[in-house]
Amino acid sequence: MDLVKRYIAAVQRELPDAKRDEIGRELSANIMDQLDALTEQQGEISDADVAALLKHMGHPRTVAQQFVPPQPLISPGYMPLYKNTLFMVLGILFLLQVVDATAAWLGSDMSFVLYIKRLLSGYVEDVLLGFTSITLAFWLMSRNKPVAHSQCEQNWTPQQLPQVGPSWQHIPLQDVFTDLATYLFLLIVIWYPLWFSAEQMANSRFLFTDSAHQLLKWASPLALLGIANSLWQLRQRIWQRSMLQANIVLNAGFVVLILLLAASSPLLNMDLKIWRGVLDLHLLERAAVYSLVIIAMFPLWEVLRDILRLKKLH
Repeated sequence: MDLVKRYIAAVQRELPDAKRDEIGRELSANIMDQLDALTEQQGEISDADVAALLKHMGHPRTVAQQFVPPQPLISPGYMPLYKNTLFMVLGILFLLQVVDATAAWLGSDMSFVLYIKRLLSGYVEDVLLGFTSITLAFWLMSRNKPVAHSQCEQNWTPQQLPQVGPSWQHIPLQDVFTDLATYLFLLIVIWYPLWFSAEQMANSRFLFTDSAHQLLKWASPLALLGIANSLWQLRQRIWQRSMLQANIVLNAGFVVLILLLAASSPLLNMDLKIWRGVLDLHLLERAAVYSLVIIAMFPLWEVLRDILRLKKLH
């Protein structure tokens, strides 16, 4: 029975110290019962028969996991809260990084490529720190605290569940935070002179003319409404009729504003200190106009999309 002892010892090595003896006795009794049954069937058994039986039972690590299932890094009871917390924190970190990188870009001679590099590198650092911190916190919670159902989970009723609808009615978190970052970027670009010093203003590289900048200021209420609309979406997470109507009006406003900006002339600041060595100024003006028209197509597409969705909701 040397093979049986070796097998049980191998299983015990995969078990916690407190359970090794108890599970070892239980496993030994189980194996001996199977060997006794095998002996009654075919008489004397050989080491090869014992090895075949142990082989059939499975690898010692697999058997040990049947007695003591491995505990996941995050308790399943905490997993929904962990995912929501992770998405929310990473989304907020992205918004903060957009604010920081945009302010640094407008107040220096940093190129747009360096701006994107700073934004992405800073966000990657924030993601690593945020992911590690949140995972460690939930790992400690999973080890030290029992998972209790929240008040919301205890008091829910089936009547509170949303109506069945198409898959597009679910609002992804990444869409909400992308919109929030866009609106924050727009507000920073419009109102950055309010917190810039005279020296920073002298070094800033604002590309639009004063008339275009004034037109951009008219977009401030739309950006603020966009932030409120995004927070509404973040709270509901399901497209509703009123939410679709608000989104249609908001994006239609942006379409009109962007097209007005494209029609204004002059659009760009033609200071050679800013544009020297970048592009031919006339080509740059034309490219800016075309770019604005293309940008206007995105909210226009959302207007058409939400109108179609609105018709599908009864």
